[in-house]
Amino acid sequence: MELWPLVSAALLLLVLAVPLSRTARCYAKLCLYCVLCLGISVVASGVCILRHGGRTVENMSIISWFVRSFKYLYGLRFKVQGRQKLEVDGPCVIISNHQSILDMMGLMEILPKRCVQVAKRELLFLGPVGLVMYLGGVFFINRQRSSTAVSVMANLGERMIEENLKVWIYPEGTRNDSGDLLPFKKGAFYLAIQAQVPIIPVVYSSFSSFYNLQTKLFTSGTIKVQVLDAVPTLGLTVADVPKLVESCYQAMRATFREISTQPQENGVAEGPRVQPAQ
Repeated sequence: MELWPLVSAALLLLVLAVPLSRTARCYAKLCLYCVLCLGISVVASGVCILRHGGRTVENMSIISWFVRSFKYLYGLRFKVQGRQKLEVDGPCVIISNHQSILDMMGLMEILPKRCVQVAKRELLFLGPVGLVMYLGGVFFINRQRSSTAVSVMANLGERMIEENLKVWIYPEGTRNDSGDLLPFKKGAFYLAIQAQVPIIPVVYSSFSSFYNLQTKLFTSGTIKVQVLDAVPTLGLTVADVPKLVESCYQAMRATFREISTQPQENGVAEGPRVQPAQ
């Protein structure tokens, strides 16, 4: 498949849309993003196969290098605090908030070495995107079958110790742009306790000041990223999961509110409109 005509067409669409409406610009940028994801997935898959021969966590550094280039095209900047906290020697579980398809750029911006993600199984069938995720060592779970998901997580707990892996999970379970965090699912916390490894929370500021599909906003902007202190799980049992979930949720929610801003209104930037926790 020849990709350059698709990329060229997407770029032309973006250029033509610039003087048009805000809605046209928004959708042009989204189309370009999708084309870039497909094109980069093909190229990165080829490099991964040539470099390492197949599926391995070592391929994530290659994938990360390609994806990090997206930010220059979209005028996005990342301000990261606490990056060194991710460079621990041993395995750990990393949890972060999940807002949109742009999260991939944020993830790759700070992805530590020997880190794999847990993703929904449907992504495996997205053509070259699924292929490059597979080659990068991503673990896919079937969210419709809880028994299968539990089995995958149990296997992952063993492998992260044996292979010294860091595992990145979105505990909200789905994308959420409500201006608050969704309640956390417990899988990441069971995994950390099973493996007796620390949990490292990572919080990304709200994208709403530059990206909002409801208002058709997609401009350049700055994303603040804050890596919180590791939460130890040594000695904890499954009975401690609810308390662990709640403490991580509250710490991440407070940080999200602190570092986020909404679009400017009358020249004044507002804080995030956060709904009360249920």
